[in-house]
Amino acid sequence: MPKVNLDALIPREDFELQDNVNSGKKKETISIEDLKPDSFFFSYIRKPDFQRETNEWDDQKICNFIESFIEGDLIPAIILWRSTGGYLFVIDGSHRMSTLSAWVNDDYGDGDISKKFYDGVISEDQSLIANKTRNLVNKKIGSYNSFKTALTRPDDVKPEVVKYAKNLAALAIQLQWVEGDASKAENSFFKINQQAAPINPIELKLLQSRKKPNSIAARAIIRSGKGHKYWSCFSDKMQQEIQEIAQEINHILFEPKLHTPIKTLDIPIGGKLSSAQALSLILDFVNIANNIDFDKNIIDDDGTGEKTIFFLKNTRKIVYRLNSNKPSSLGLHPIVYCYSRDGRYRNVSFFAVVDFVMELEKRKKINEFIDVREEFENLLLSNDYLIKQIYEKYRDVQKSYKFVSYFFQEVIVHLKNGKSERDTVKEIASTDKFKYLNIRESTTQSDSQFKDFDKNQKSEIFLNEALQNPPKCKICNGLMHKNSISIDHIQRKADGGFATLDNGQITHPYCNTTYKN
Repeated sequence: MPKVNLDALIPREDFELQDNVNSGKKKETISIEDLKPDSFFFSYIRKPDFQRETNEWDDQKICNFIESFIEGDLIPAIILWRSTGGYLFVIDGSHRMSTLSAWVNDDYGDGDISKKFYDGVISEDQSLIANKTRNLVNKKIGSYNSFKTALTRPDDVKPEVVKYAKNLAALAIQLQWVEGDASKAENSFFKINQQAAPINPIELKLLQSRKKPNSIAARAIIRSGKGHKYWSCFSDKMQQEIQEIAQEINHILFEPKLHTPIKTLDIPIGGKLSSAQALSLILDFVNIANNIDFDKNIIDDDGTGEKTIFFLKNTRKIVYRLNSNKPSSLGLHPIVYCYSRDGRYRNVSFFAVVDFVMELEKRKKINEFIDVREEFENLLLSNDYLIKQIYEKYRDVQKSYKFVSYFFQEVIVHLKNGKSERDTVKEIASTDKFKYLNIRESTTQSDSQFKDFDKNQKSEIFLNEALQNPPKCKICNGLMHKNSISIDHIQRKADGGFATLDNGQITHPYCNTTYKN
């Protein structure tokens, strides 16, 4: 179920390190008037800079919450902390407050506030769910503007809107306040958020390590250098470079956009940007590309931006190699290397390919891969189920991707030694490292009790057909992807070749610029 992105409605701010001396009496409740953007209260509301994105609620939950508020139902208190600078930080309740602000401002992720926050760039997925949410709220409850209209022109709106509009003046949400310094407020935040809706381990580490270069790099990439700038403390020059590199990596990973069921071979190497796993995928990719063991947490904070840029450049170098239009690009087709045959994106395959390519480069064996690339890709497509078996052996992406990479490396060795694809698989499965693999002689069809095809079946049917005769590189005979196509002279210009149609062919950039020569 798509989630609604309300992250722009409450700005983020860094906690102040001084002790909190604001011990005077504070507000006990907030009303709808306090949630207007020009109110004194809402103007100073902030989220901690380590707060995860406000995008956990779907359209139905948002609509139900607004309805609960206007009907006067009991709503849990919002917990705040006041800094010495006067900002009011939301310790618990950002979704509740953002939802009411979304209603008041008619901004469910695609309005004026969100457009400004994301520098005018709202993704297609974000726009679709925002509009769906707006239509649901307006149909079931009514827009905030219709409630305002009810005050002066009640005949112009539905009777139930008039009824509930009269309640808004008296309705309020209870407030609770955390007392103490910034350290106490931060501890309260993590404690409270782990009780109600536990933060997954990757997200928790990301939040707690928010000033480390790998975390900053991941945040920059996920939003293509837009949204809240976790790197705003760096110089303008550093900020600009971070944003440019992050945008480039984001584009290579997530363009063209993924739509399911799959009906084209033009799919992204990074899967779906709007998926719940996208941020953790990017963080792990940054760590692998920079040889970082995130669990050991030995990375120093980045105070200048130099380390973040270093991490981003290393990550960009790898993504250039994977699938781009750069001369170093191998043009690895996502459907071969990152998706199952029924169109499901596999994080473990992506990480394995990243590790595999890094190993090839380190051992100077990229050309050996190109030598057998056609057989290698045929083997992967024919034995797609083996990747799933390796993952199921270890039941953890972090533990299993290295073994998938080892499998790829062993395949290269066997194919280079002249083994057939079938013998290669059998011999690898006979080794101690992979003896648990169960080799199938043929692909079996699963039984179905339903008459309609599900999305995965539709994707698999399309892919089975599309892979019968896909475009291939004329040098290595590996599959071609639209993001990584080079037009090559069959007879080189240096050897007298001309730019004629019969002297042109499509190739991978690396095959054209390096392998061929």
